Amino acid sequence: MQTILTWITPSADQIHIWNYFGAVKPLLDMQKENNIYFMIADLHAFISKQEKWFIHQASLNQAKIYIASWLDLEKVILFRQHKVSAHSQLNWILSCLTTLWVLKRMHAFKDKAWKWKQENISAWLFNYPTLMAADILLYNPDLVPVWQDQKQHIEYAQDIAEKFNRNYGETFKIPKEYINKEVATVTWIDGRKMSKSYNNFIWILDSEEEILKNVKKITTDSIPLGTAKNPDECNLYKLLKLFLTEDEDKIVRKKYLTWNFSFKEMKEYLFKKIIEFIQPIQEKYNQLSDEEVIKILEQNESKANKIAKKNIQKVYDMIWY
Repeated sequence: MQTILTWITPSADQIHIWNYFGAVKPLLDMQKENNIYFMIADLHAFISKQEKWFIHQASLNQAKIYIASWLDLEKVILFRQHKVSAHSQLNWILSCLTTLWVLKRMHAFKDKAWKWKQENISAWLFNYPTLMAADILLYNPDLVPVWQDQKQHIEYAQDIAEKFNRNYGETFKIPKEYINKEVATVTWIDGRKMSKSYNNFIWILDSEEEILKNVKKITTDSIPLGTAKNPDECNLYKLLKLFLTEDEDKIVRKKYLTWNFSFKEMKEYLFKKIIEFIQPIQEKYNQLSDEEVIKILEQNESKANKIAKKNIQKVYDMIWY
């Protein structure tokens, strides 16, 4: 049994389908045999969403979605980041041990420094990697599920943990990244990664009308009936595969290889599978009250605080007499 830390940032009041398959589903699979800390990263959300009411409600809504997706609260500690003060405490320690040169090399800084004027760059841009490292190292996880573009943050967490261990004694476990490469390569609607930036996503709580409208937008080729097509090169199939059983997948792949159907039919089938998938989640989500979710979070935050306080005290004991 391994310890795993994962998180989601409440920068939106719900999650889209790629979030589900990239973050929720792996978590549901991993919870069967592992101990999991699942953090709602509201300190990270504060970077771009600074309205008090928004982060509060977005955090509750996302917690509801995970609970409605059959999160096992006996095996998963689900908590809001700002409720555990040790995250900010360890962030300060790691910031003191990290040079500006290292942080300037991080993707987050280089991307924003290129897009923004110097006077518009806030201190969060430098603190973001150290806070993420603090989030990770505080719970000594074995694995950290991330997207490919977040791998650099795990590498920094590994480096700063090794530096601390060398300077002060063995304290932190060196975490390993877990990247779900199959989901990372799936393209969405317009052939690009699903993202709020591209406005090409399907929300997990969307209405049937909204979902149908987005499914119809999926880009496809124009080929005549009877012409075989490689399903692995089709955006529509890559989406559809996520919702299929093994037997259903075999049937769909055979249709592609004989091409005895239209893309219109396949889009209708995808729409049907998405609705079958999200309806139970939406129904359970709508049954959960804010008060019920807050109570669940507070119980979990008590557990997280107990562990985090013990570990930050160990860090302090290694540094000071």
